[in-house]
Amino acid sequence: MLLRKMERIKVVGAGLAGCEAAWRLAEEGFEVELADIKPRSFTPAHSNAGFAELVCSNSLKSNDIYGNACGLLKEEMRVLGSLTMQAAEVCAVPAGGALAVDRDKFSAYITEKIKGHPGINVVCGEVSSVPGGPCVVATGPLTAGALAQDIARITGSALHFYDASAPIVSAESVDMSRAFAGGRYGKGGDDYVNCPMTGEEYEEFYAALVSAERADLHSFDKREIFEGCMPLEVMAARGRDTLRFGPFRPVGLRDGEGRAYYAVLQLRRENLGGSAYNLVGCQTNLKFGEQKRVFSLVPALRNAEFLRYGVMHRNTYVNSPACLNADFSLKAAPEVFFAGQITGVEGYVESAASGILAAIHLARKLRGKTAILPPEFTVCGALSRYVAAENGDFQPMNANFGLLGAADTGIRDKKQRYRYLSERALKYIREYKEEICR
Repeated sequence: MLLRKMERIKVVGAGLAGCEAAWRLAEEGFEVELADIKPRSFTPAHSNAGFAELVCSNSLKSNDIYGNACGLLKEEMRVLGSLTMQAAEVCAVPAGGALAVDRDKFSAYITEKIKGHPGINVVCGEVSSVPGGPCVVATGPLTAGALAQDIARITGSALHFYDASAPIVSAESVDMSRAFAGGRYGKGGDDYVNCPMTGEEYEEFYAALVSAERADLHSFDKREIFEGCMPLEVMAARGRDTLRFGPFRPVGLRDGEGRAYYAVLQLRRENLGGSAYNLVGCQTNLKFGEQKRVFSLVPALRNAEFLRYGVMHRNTYVNSPACLNADFSLKAAPEVFFAGQITGVEGYVESAASGILAAIHLARKLRGKTAILPPEFTVCGALSRYVAAENGDFQPMNANFGLLGAADTGIRDKKQRYRYLSERALKYIREYKEEICR
């Protein structure tokens, strides 16, 4: 028997997680009120008036289902009817083995879907406290003000780390006589533009990068920087060759004449038209003038026009093991659910997945049913358990095969091991979908 079906469920925040939660609940037949501050006001990192804005990058990472945990998670989300995956398919731009999107079209697609759903009522305005009654709080890592204070009050703590984004340049300003198109090891066609450097050119770039002036930011401890979004200058400070074994690694990249290079900065399409490129792996906190000076030392970017400079901002998340259950509900208020990066899952895809799961669990609760967690051998299930597991040093977590017990399979070959884990996960997530639909 459906209980309290007509009670309107509040979803706070129209990012990826909030949109997924609102969409899923509305598709389940519930009336949803989705509240967001846009377009009346914006956070320091947002500029698009639409929902589900991708701030740091336009890439949703690897699309490899059988060799990458994030690729596997995307397939699990497709099985569960993800709006994010639907939008990404429609708005994809060439990116080799990655799933990248035209971020403006992506946001517009999701915004149209959300506003056009008869079960969703969109409210523009600031929410100053966690709603009472059934709700999903998905306000994202930039939650601030009175709402942040209220979340800290009811959860008992509020943690944070620092995140950064990469610059974007105009495609026409890239000197293609000093660059070449192509994917690593020839995979993915010509989806990336590669900007090579000789040893001497790299040394000049490196010296400028590590000595460049950084933007003013309240002092923070290096432990507060999330490893997956490490600013390029912080990474470079670890050693002269750190970038050459990281985002500037030249392996698998050769130009049309078969030449290899000392270091290579890659550019990825930012939009479908190919008029803008993102500097892959170059998230930074340098002052804007310094960004132009330093990155212009890359030969292909000598005259680059910067459409957007990289920025660094504070991200907030709660101490989930202390205050959340594995179904993303608040221990102190079981009808209040959290979703997105504020829970300690890190990444676009992971955040969106948590929104789907929070909605599934809340819908079951309102129908008088018990929560059914995704199996632990799925990425969805592993992330759910991670945010709730006792952890004295809780940190944000991306999807990874380690969460699925990669070390316990007994399979020595890495490709075979990952394929086994992926096939097992997809079997379980399909069974999970059938179970929650009964």
